[in-house]
Amino acid sequence: MRTMPSSPHVPQRTCIATRVTVADSELLRVVAQTRTDGSIAIVADPRRCLPGRGAWITPTRQAYATAAKRRAFSRALRVPATADPTPVRDYIDSLAPMAGEGT
Repeated sequence: MRTMPSSPHVPQRTCIATRVTVADSELLRVVAQTRTDGSIAIVADPRRCLPGRGAWITPTRQAYATAAKRRAFSRALRVPATADPTPVRDYIDSLAPMAGEGT
């Protein structure tokens, strides 16, 4: 007979920018979506329900800048490097008053 673990399981995810593994509740999920003009945009998925391959990022401006510089979005989501990550930046900017501008 199995015994119950003392603490519930907490899903862990790795940030594509910082490479730090933390609880998924501390990260923002992003996915690639095809626009009507055929281009690909990388968008925030705060409810974690959009279809497709997802990647996880720490929701700060610094983490976004690091991921964009390293092209981590396209690598993690397996999309062309021409994919536009600015919708993620815009979403993170909208969180800035709540989340601060820290790391």
